[in-house]
Amino acid sequence: MKDEKEEKEICMNGEIKRQDVDLLQLVTFKIGEEEFGVDILRVQEIIRTMEITRVPKSPDFVEGVINLRGKVIPIIDLRKRFGMEVREYDKHTRIIVIEINNMIVGFVVDAVREVLRIPADTVEPPPPAVMGGIDSEYIRGVGRLDDRLLILLDLDKLLSREEQAELGQVS
Repeated sequence: MKDEKEEKEICMNGEIKRQDVDLLQLVTFKIGEEEFGVDILRVQEIIRTMEITRVPKSPDFVEGVINLRGKVIPIIDLRKRFGMEVREYDKHTRIIVIEINNMIVGFVVDAVREVLRIPADTVEPPPPAVMGGIDSEYIRGVGRLDDRLLILLDLDKLLSREEQAELGQVS
């Protein structure tokens, strides 16, 4: 994830000091009750759901493909990928178009929440166990925010090499 630097004033013993703070800039979204974040630089765009063309013999978590301005893009339902209960799309459902290893892929999410900048030091390593039904291998870390936790996804590990090769055949 891209780190930004921000100077922050800190008052200690009446003195004002300046300290560099590494920031992560993230696009956050919801799947079920969980909130996730991905590096904003990996996100190409966020679109409303559109007609998805099913592709025979594609992996279970692949919804199909869309035609986005002349480009055929495979669409992955993150609920299915994470083994969560499938639900109908609604007015909040979005497709986040992301680049993974030089391949453009769309991820279906329940809702996009916000663009967020968080200090890198608020991110802890992923827990070794499964979190909310999601394998920890997909998790880059967990960000602690004031009133909530944010699961940071490791986009490069969401799809195995074999799955990426399959998706290349789908698109």
